[in-house]
Amino acid sequence: MALQRRPMRPPRVVEEPYRINGRIQARQVRLVGENVEQGVYDIQQALAMAQAQTLDLVEISPNAVPPVCRIVDYSKFKYEQKKKQKEIKAKAQKVVIKEIRFGPNTDDHDFEFKLKHAISFLKEGAKVKAYVQFVGRSIVFKERGVELLQRFAKGLEEHGKVEAEPKLEGKRMSMFLAPKVVQVKK
Repeated sequence: MALQRRPMRPPRVVEEPYRINGRIQARQVRLVGENVEQGVYDIQQALAMAQAQTLDLVEISPNAVPPVCRIVDYSKFKYEQKKKQKEIKAKAQKVVIKEIRFGPNTDDHDFEFKLKHAISFLKEGAKVKAYVQFVGRSIVFKERGVELLQRFAKGLEEHGKVEAEPKLEGKRMSMFLAPKVVQVKK
């Protein structure tokens, strides 16, 4: 049995996020940035200015009329843009969802224990997904699940607010709670 070889794929071409130098298609561009007199220039004149400084002409805002360009070192510019994106991503708040599971016949001690855990989760700033798992024929007691989740929400009133009311999805009745935003007095 002979081995069959897969056909070679052509190398992947990485699409550049910005147009530079000869790829800019506008006839006139608005130049901004350091060591350049800001204003509207013909594309040839702007390219000559960039070449004189041994830098690149980078189209920053292609949808403006005329397009906005900057004379910079393109690789340094791309590096700074990536760095900015990483900073934005790091500052973005990540939402943590903690789950708390109940059965329709959860007794008081277990309920109080899970309530304490939910309070600590909400104090940490995490959202809480509380759900009642119906197993087998216990689905007949849907109202017990609603009562349990309502009681749970009432127990967490001062620490969190109900984001989504109890909702039955298959054999699971779930409800979401979010931490209350504490307002700082000025």
